[in-house]
Amino acid sequence: MPASPVTAGRYTMAIPAHAPRPTQALNFRQAHPMKITLLRISFVAAAALLLPSAHGEEVGSVNTNFRVTGSDRVVVEAYDDPAVQGVTCYVSRARTGGVKGTLGIAEDPTEASIACRQVGEIHFTGPVKKQADVFSVSMSFIFKSLHVVRVVDAKRNSLVYLTYSDRVVSGSAKNSVSAVPMPAGTTIPVK
Repeated sequence: MPASPVTAGRYTMAIPAHAPRPTQALNFRQAHPMKITLLRISFVAAAALLLPSAHGEEVGSVNTNFRVTGSDRVVVEAYDDPAVQGVTCYVSRARTGGVKGTLGIAEDPTEASIACRQVGEIHFTGPVKKQADVFSVSMSFIFKSLHVVRVVDAKRNSLVYLTYSDRVVSGSAKNSVSAVPMPAGTTIPVK
């Protein structure tokens, strides 16, 4: 079949007869399943980057498995609660070494432990939610995160901190918990 001319502004071009016309809508999902998959992965990666994250101060670490390119280790990091001045959470977790660990593409194990303590006078920057994700730290290139959640125990006038890890597809039941009782006369302002 011969090509038919199409004009767009000042330009005219020949489009082969077998090419789809603008009025012939293509089903994008049928025509490009790989592009849909890549789009979904891109959205997941963007969502992972937008998670509330905190940069902990590394307090110390111990090597657990020597590697020439970087040892596996257990690190202890300190995170100050952004809504509650005077409370610091210490999180210990495994970090994978080696080439992948050095490049930041290794997946760290899901085990973590937490201990939160009053380190100064407690002051709330405002009302806090009954339950809120306070910290989030990536444990792999994209798909795995470690979370620290603050839960208000109003009956006992305490803040409870829970740590767990999750993946895009599934989480882990491995967790750790710590509590910080409020000093006498201090009440927790709850939203």
